[in-house]
Amino acid sequence: MRAALAPGIRLLRALPRDSRYRGLTLVLTFFCYTSYHLSRKPISIVKSQLHPNCSALDPNPHNDSNGSMWCSWAPFDGDNYKELFGALDNAFLVAYAIGMFISGIFGERLPLRYYLSGGMVLSGLFTALFGLGYFWDIHALWYFIVMQVCNGLVQTTGWPSVVACVGNWFGKGKRGLIMGIWNSHTSVGNILGSLIAGVWVSSAWGLSFIVPGIIIAAVGIICFFFLVEYPEDVGCSPPLHHMASDEEDAGGVTTNGKDPEAVTSNEGPLNTSGQSSTDCPDSPKEAAEEPEAISFLGALRIPGVMEFSLCLLFAKLVSYTFLYWLPLYIVNVAHFGAKEAGDLSTLFDVGGILGGIFAGLISDYTGGRATTCCVMLILAAPMLFLYNHVGQNGIGTSIAMLIVCGALVNGPYALITTAVSADLGTHESLKGNAKALSTVTAIIDGTGSIGAALGPLLAGLISPTGWNNVFYMLIAADVLACLLLTRVVVKEVRGWCGYMARKRGFKEF
Repeated sequence: MRAALAPGIRLLRALPRDSRYRGLTLVLTFFCYTSYHLSRKPISIVKSQLHPNCSALDPNPHNDSNGSMWCSWAPFDGDNYKELFGALDNAFLVAYAIGMFISGIFGERLPLRYYLSGGMVLSGLFTALFGLGYFWDIHALWYFIVMQVCNGLVQTTGWPSVVACVGNWFGKGKRGLIMGIWNSHTSVGNILGSLIAGVWVSSAWGLSFIVPGIIIAAVGIICFFFLVEYPEDVGCSPPLHHMASDEEDAGGVTTNGKDPEAVTSNEGPLNTSGQSSTDCPDSPKEAAEEPEAISFLGALRIPGVMEFSLCLLFAKLVSYTFLYWLPLYIVNVAHFGAKEAGDLSTLFDVGGILGGIFAGLISDYTGGRATTCCVMLILAAPMLFLYNHVGQNGIGTSIAMLIVCGALVNGPYALITTAVSADLGTHESLKGNAKALSTVTAIIDGTGSIGAALGPLLAGLISPTGWNNVFYMLIAADVLACLLLTRVVVKEVRGWCGYMARKRGFKEF
């Protein structure tokens, strides 16, 4: 007797063709960028093991006078270890920031599948080489710096590629919510990276890098075999990136009551051959004449790109300071062990997942991307102050504060790097030219990466004067990020006011 068709297969067959490929793209790009962040996180976990408090361990077997540093890993065994950790962070982040501006240009001109999968394999190689320094007994600072620089450069292949792929498949309708959920890959990667690195951090810290390196390389190979860059490549219909002027009013609020995404995903629009997307063949469409890729200056002229780029600079400064320094802060202030501090730091990323989803949902409902970011940034400043002063008063308080701070800090960061980047990369001023997504995404994230490089550097320089000063720096960055969006927020508020005035006038009529 033959068994009935598996429930999962029946569900897949019931889904429209476009939905199946959209789901594949979302899931695959999610795991791709999860592995990127998974491979970045180990350095923050391993720092506390490179320079532990040796006096709290077993007696010094070498019987030398330096009893507090005998177990540290040279060259991080000196009093300047924080500055050296800052140098490691910045070797990666400066290379990442510089490479990001170039990466988007390459991403528009090379096949995204080759570009993304190749970058992932190379990133896995350099991550593993950093960890092999443990087994090869390497104590030269230049070796670790070079590995960080090379890894920073190849990791720039990730973000413009995955955002461009998702932007190619999803229109503007529910982009904030969809990309808010999808953007949880950042926090999921940080959490997994912390947990994986924590397994070996106290025994053989080299494996804390080698295992994530193997994982990202393996996911890159899977990406090479399964990623579909454009709907047209499999005969499906492209999404609606912006609505006609009579269907959209202030703040992105649709006046006809329809979800623009539903026009393409549910109603099965006709392709050029007259077939609906659910009946289209597997073979790619014949390639039409492709529009010319946008220039760097052309992308800068798109309304909103400059404001959101500069805002992200300061928002990412705060986020990456937590990414690289939170475990060490917990070790120094709360006096947890390296593994316990790494596990506790993952709660900040749990908050980041919730914040990204919440920001996307609210911005979709209101149409106010900039206003949503501003409100969350304003709330983040006092919460950072409170976490520094009362966050270590008990494990329950610490857990709650880390989740709330993670949501408020990473919510705007997630919204700008996903939905806002995709909105601007498919802006109506481009007249349907899809060859701007990677460049716009690279400009926004590249500018943000300058802040990501500055944050850990400043933390390394300021932390010797006290952790309070580090938090004051983070609060100031949050306020500046909010102020830089003022013009866009005013524009959104005026749009809402005009829309409400017209709505009242229509009711009176």
